[in-house]
Amino acid sequence: MPRHVTLPAPFVTENGDTLHAPTLTYHAWGTLAPAGDNAIVVCHALTGDTDAAAWWEPLIGPGRLLDTDTHFVICLSVPGSPYGALSPRATDPATGRAYGASFPLITVRDGVRLHRAALEALGVRQLALAIGGSLGGMFALEWGRHADFVRAIAPLAVGARHSAWAIGWNEAQRQAIAADPAWNGGDYDPADPPRAGLAAARAIAMLSYRTPAIYEERHGRDRAAGRAAPFEAARYLQYQGRKLADRFDAACYVALTRTMDSHDAARGASLAEGLADLALPAFVLGIDGDVLYPLAEQEALAEALPNATLATLRSPYGHDAFLVAFDDLRARLAPWLARHLAPSTSFALAG
Repeated sequence: MPRHVTLPAPFVTENGDTLHAPTLTYHAWGTLAPAGDNAIVVCHALTGDTDAAAWWEPLIGPGRLLDTDTHFVICLSVPGSPYGALSPRATDPATGRAYGASFPLITVRDGVRLHRAALEALGVRQLALAIGGSLGGMFALEWGRHADFVRAIAPLAVGARHSAWAIGWNEAQRQAIAADPAWNGGDYDPADPPRAGLAAARAIAMLSYRTPAIYEERHGRDRAAGRAAPFEAARYLQYQGRKLADRFDAACYVALTRTMDSHDAARGASLAEGLADLALPAFVLGIDGDVLYPLAEQEALAEALPNATLATLRSPYGHDAFLVAFDDLRARLAPWLARHLAPSTSFALAG
């Protein structure tokens, strides 16, 4: 079951907005050590939730890659997610109404600061690892700015900054949502949300999450029954759009894509200059065939990080491989984790 933690003090974002007593949602597994130093934070992706043991089930649990017998594994909601307590659908304490379109921009850097405050409120004193893919990979990389609090990071399927290409994908999705008459500038009736716009946004996104090869293998030019989608590829995208519209929220989707667009770990500097101080061990995973974050981005990230290990995963699933190719992911991560999920005493001596 999801749990909640409320921060004891107001939080001021990079843009100067104040969040009063923000509440974050989380799932956790395992037991936090008395010293509070055996935690692993798993960072979820755009439409993911905090139940990481469900969507990463082969990797999280007793005796698994992220071993809950030895570590306290926790996944906190990214601010803006409809699965969390802090989102456009939440009540703004200042007005007593849902934030809606007034929900502030929360950058990736803001999000990690919020997560750290929440973890500290829960008694976590140090993270053994921060790991995640896509949007979660942005958070994992940003955790590298907190070397006093985290011992290792594993950003998967993401680059050092959100490229013009990736921003363009997000903008196309936002335009699809805004084109729905029900959008109403983001202040819509929850009983009549812009479902068609959100479904179209999801269809656009699904093209960036997979590869041409997997679409050809799965669908080809196969015909679908009915006139609404004469081809199986079209039917598949329509289905994925409807499925997301049934479980997600359009304003939250827009807010989260803006968080993604804020991602720039080097903050305008060259990667070599901007990442030179992220010296903690880093595992960088690139996926051959990733349309959204091409492999060259992970190669550049690993080259710029002073203590990085680069691994490549070859999969027809493209960007989504970190959510489906569990055996391949485990094979690449396990040797690195064996070296770097060391007790904090070893870390302290090495430091």
